[in-house]
Amino acid sequence: MELRSVEELMDLLYTCRHQRALRTAALLRRGRPADKELQVAGLVHGIEELLGPADGAAHAVRHLLGERVYHLVRGDGVPTDDDVLRLRQADEESRTAGFDAGVLEDWRTVLELVAARNSRLGAVD
Repeated sequence: MELRSVEELMDLLYTCRHQRALRTAALLRRGRPADKELQVAGLVHGIEELLGPADGAAHAVRHLLGERVYHLVRGDGVPTDDDVLRLRQADEESRTAGFDAGVLEDWRTVLELVAARNSRLGAVD
């Protein structure tokens, strides 16, 4: 499966139990507020519950959100091990975190920004 729009991704995220993904993304936002791709990776890695292992989720968002998000969701140590480690730590912390991370709709704009940036980069390549 390959997601072609933010709307398709939002539909999939709504289908998942997205509270943990919201907490993961919020934790990453706190730690790295300027790193939108890392935050988005934290948000979308939860779709693996519907699409199978992380590799399936990573492939689904690769075209839409770009190579960096793909590698972060996949967890293969690219682009940097620190980023993958931060994502894993935030995911673990989100399992026990009890704070209100907001609503999924709050992330639509961030997803659109990352998708638009990826689209422009793809057009240049």
